[in-house]
Amino acid sequence: MIASRVNVLHIQRALKASGKRAYHDLVTLPGQKPIVSQGLPGYSAVSGHVVTVFGCTGFLGRYLVSKLAKLGTQVIIPYRDEDEARIFKPMGDLGQIVRMEWDIRNEDQIAECLKHSDIVYNLAGRDYETKNFDFKSVHVDGAERIAKIATESGVSRLVHVSHLNASTKSESKFYQTKAEGEERVKTAFPTATIVRPGTLFGYEDKLLTNMAVWPIWWKLNHGETKIRPVHVLDVAQALANLMTIPQIPGTINLPGPSILTYEYLLELVSSITLRPPTRAPVLPKAVALALARVAQSVWWPALSPDEVVRRYINDVDVPGDWAAVGMGEPSEIENHAITYLRRYRSAENFVRPVVVPARPAPVTTSE
Repeated sequence: MIASRVNVLHIQRALKASGKRAYHDLVTLPGQKPIVSQGLPGYSAVSGHVVTVFGCTGFLGRYLVSKLAKLGTQVIIPYRDEDEARIFKPMGDLGQIVRMEWDIRNEDQIAECLKHSDIVYNLAGRDYETKNFDFKSVHVDGAERIAKIATESGVSRLVHVSHLNASTKSESKFYQTKAEGEERVKTAFPTATIVRPGTLFGYEDKLLTNMAVWPIWWKLNHGETKIRPVHVLDVAQALANLMTIPQIPGTINLPGPSILTYEYLLELVSSITLRPPTRAPVLPKAVALALARVAQSVWWPALSPDEVVRRYINDVDVPGDWAAVGMGEPSEIENHAITYLRRYRSAENFVRPVVVPARPAPVTTSE
C-alpha cells in the first residue's frame, strides 16, 4: 500500500514537472520574435510555432501538415476547394488547424494567410497546365508573389520547394519554370531555403500507382530514363525538421538513395503485383507527344505533352543533403513498394510473399 502511494507521488511530481517551462523551451527567431513551447512533445503539445503551408492540399503537402501538427504546431491551411481541406481537421489538436481560403493571384489573401506565421512553406505547383494556370503563373509569378509578401510581412523564414531537375536549360517547361521561380524567390527573399526533392513515391503518387495502371507511358525511351525516387514521408520529415533547425539559406537537394531506370521500376511493379509484364509497344516520342496533345481536349487530367518530355530526362546526379536537415539515409523504394501496390493484386495473390527482382548493374546519370 505504501509502495503504491509512493509510485502515485512520483507520477504526480513528474506530471507537474512536465508542465514547467525551461530555458530550452524558449527560442528567439532572427526577427527577435520569441517562440515558447509548452507540454510534452506530441499531438496536444504547443510548439509555439505558427506555420503556413501553401500547396498543402497536394501530395507532399498533406504529409507535411500531418508531421507539423503532430509536433503541436499551429498550421495555417490555405485552400481553394473545401472538400480537399476537410482532411486536415483531425491532424491537429483543437484550434491548431486553421483553414483559410486563398487564390495564388490574390495578394490580400496571401498576406492574410501568412501575417501571423514565423515560417512559410511554399509547395504550390502544377504538374500540368490548365486554361487558368500555366506553369509560369504558378511556379514563377506565384512563387515570387508569396516570397515578396512574406518579406513585406516580416516572416522570419521561407522554405520554397522546387524539383531536383530544375534548370533553365531543360527541355521541359516544368523544370524551366521551377528554376526561374527559384531565382525570383531568392531575389524577393534572399535568406529563403530552396528544397529540391527527387521524384516522390507513396500513397496516391504518380509513380508506382500510375505504373500499375498505365505501364505503356513508362516504356517511353525504352524505359532507359534514370530517376532517383524518394519516399514522400522522408521528404515531409525533412521539411518538418527545418522548422527547428537554424536558418539554412541556399539550396538543399533531397534525392533518393539509388539511381533506377523506369525499366527496373516496371519490373518491380510487375513482381510486387504478381501481374505479367505489359506487352504494350514502345511508342516513339513523336507519337506519344501527338497523343498527349489530343488528350488535352478532355476535361479530366490526362498525360500532358510536357510530361512526355520529362519521361526522357534523367534525374541529375548530385549528392543528397539529408544530414543538413537532421535525416539519415532515405528509404529504398523496394522497402515500401508492397504497401502501395498490394491493392493491385488479385484476391488469390493478395497475401502471397513479396519477391523483389534483382537490381541491374549500377547506373549513373549523364548531364
